[in-house]
Amino acid sequence: MALLEIQNLTVQFETASGWFKAVDGVSMSVAPGEVLAIVGESGSGKSVAMLAVMGLLPWTAKITADKMEFLGRDIQKISAAERRKLIGKDVAMIFQEPVASLNPCFTVGFQIEEVLRLHMGLGAKERRERAIELFKLVGLPDPAERLNHFPHQMSGGQCQRVMIAIAIACNPKLLIADEPTTALDVTIQKQILDLLMKIQTETGMGLIMITHDMAVVAETADRVIVQYKGKKMEEADVLSLFENPKNPYTRALLSALPENATGDRLTTVSDFLAAAETGGAA
Repeated sequence: MALLEIQNLTVQFETASGWFKAVDGVSMSVAPGEVLAIVGESGSGKSVAMLAVMGLLPWTAKITADKMEFLGRDIQKISAAERRKLIGKDVAMIFQEPVASLNPCFTVGFQIEEVLRLHMGLGAKERRERAIELFKLVGLPDPAERLNHFPHQMSGGQCQRVMIAIAIACNPKLLIADEPTTALDVTIQKQILDLLMKIQTETGMGLIMITHDMAVVAETADRVIVQYKGKKMEEADVLSLFENPKNPYTRALLSALPENATGDRLTTVSDFLAAAETGGAA
């Protein structure tokens, strides 16, 4: 059984000129232990689709799907209380901006212990012990002391590790990582990706990696979905996608990689698509 199965998901937002489709008929599934990458440019609907699954879009958003199930359970029909029990425990998400995602008014220790209290029912001593264990797991130095720090006292990379610790605190079956290395320097990016893959391998959880970075896709994914302007352009296993992309947009993304550059300048996605429309070569 798939962990998550979505069929024909559409998400619309009302604008001054009418309803705008941020996600347009997207279908996907992810199995236990599988790493699914969702790739595309900014604005392609990657994050919006997952926020719809998490129930984190504003109430004004219009969300429809033929199917949206987690372990066979229809998450479109569950109550708000049932969704709160599910989200954060069995399904967790790491957001793009770790510093902005943490509450600046509370210590990081309080924030991770709150998750353990709500979803695991642990007592104060057990919560602290588990929080220290999680901070050790994600590689934070002096974990017991770190519990007393506020987000502004930590670097971006350290805050991202805190977010990962919070996300995996309840041993989720599915983890959604939304651009988990955004705004981090290259060295820290590698450390965060290695950490995520280590946790995924050891726990066997399903992992959805949202990214615009094809190098991240090549390094982490089993299967890839390519999105463009809210629609799914292509879906394939990672090797097939890189060796034999079927869709012009996928080929455009790959042609824009620095290692595929020819001449004195990079081929942009726009260059490739414009050339494809006229029958020329980018």
